[in-house]
Amino acid sequence: MRGLAVIDRRIFLRGTAGALAAPALAAPAIAQVKPHVVVVGGGAGGATAAKYLVSTGAELDVTLVEQNRQFVTPFTSNQFLAGLKPYEQLVFGYDNLAGRGVKLVFERVAGIARTAKRLRLADGSEIPYDRLIISPGIDFRYADVPGYSAEAAERMPHAWRGGDQLLLLKRRLDAVEDGGLIVIIAPPTPYRCPPAPYERASMMALALKRRGVKDVRIVILDAKDHFTMQPLFEDGWERHYPGVIEWQDPKMHGGIKSVDPKSMTVTTDLETHKAALVNVIPPQQAGRLGRDAGLTDETGWCPVDAGTMKSLVDANIHVIGDAAIGGDFPKSGFAANNEAKNTAMIVRHELLGGRLLPVRFTNHCWSTIAPDDAIKNGARYEPRDGKIVMLDPYTSQRDESAELREKQAKEAVGWYRGMTTDMFG
Repeated sequence: MRGLAVIDRRIFLRGTAGALAAPALAAPAIAQVKPHVVVVGGGAGGATAAKYLVSTGAELDVTLVEQNRQFVTPFTSNQFLAGLKPYEQLVFGYDNLAGRGVKLVFERVAGIARTAKRLRLADGSEIPYDRLIISPGIDFRYADVPGYSAEAAERMPHAWRGGDQLLLLKRRLDAVEDGGLIVIIAPPTPYRCPPAPYERASMMALALKRRGVKDVRIVILDAKDHFTMQPLFEDGWERHYPGVIEWQDPKMHGGIKSVDPKSMTVTTDLETHKAALVNVIPPQQAGRLGRDAGLTDETGWCPVDAGTMKSLVDANIHVIGDAAIGGDFPKSGFAANNEAKNTAMIVRHELLGGRLLPVRFTNHCWSTIAPDDAIKNGARYEPRDGKIVMLDPYTSQRDESAELREKQAKEAVGWYRGMTTDMFG
């Protein structure tokens, strides 16, 4: 990173500690002290929140804490598997946020001292905050899939976070030969991006079709008895990849009994699958930071007030993105971006005063079945009685014209460009 892109944590903390320990100042000097907002997590939620906190002036000190110096977008990553998008187009850095005035700290967060309102970092330093916004993303409940683990993911990748796992899944997919079997294990709800396992099956089938691989099967073993936009996906599979993709609900396969990374087998109550590639998408929960800070409930997710995205456990902490649960809102990049903008507005209003608009949410999701065939769904949402309530949902229809599907595929490309620009400036 260049110049002001990274602040030295210990210099930053010495300066802040000095301000905290200094004698009482005259009133004019006190007026110049800026509230300090710390944002943890540099994805669709955190990066957007940090940008919007500084976008309308310099009245706040904003620090973004992120472990990695680059972010690989999970959304649209399935297109990389099919060869529709190069990996480099999924990768973003944080220089532009630094140029806007966001202070960057690249370090893992070890914990939150909630009473003291201090963030503890893995290197032993601490960052005090007046308000904290966390977007810790997801973690996996590996043990819910018998035989699966973080180590097993090196042979049976989940690829649900991008990065090395996505590259590994791509290599495994490119190695599948004629007659090969691919098994996808789809998780129970809630999880990140509800249509994504089925878009992934589509993109895998497209990659194999482009390579001319023959007599392959993709079997989806689902934990659910139905999935989002199911008739649309199944219609698309029959049109573009007839006989390739087979979906099984729990009544059909009887449940996942075990996976064995060494033999590359998946055993269900019905049969044992010997596969060339196994993509296990495990059940999910809030990221470690939210759990360790005691911000989760019995569901494993962080409950929030829908009108403010404030944690129901600690009102000085806002939880946004996939880790939060607040009602009907899905877990998606679009949703996290929406939550971040509303949260930035609320934090600025509460710390500085000024205009406060009604809180509204929207979500739109495009899923690519083939290069010129994309489907979509979405809705608008609003907070009611502390929960996010869905209003006016819509979804694509089976009888849509080829021209409309092609238009929607182009919409998806435009949305991604706009979304990443909105996140990273």
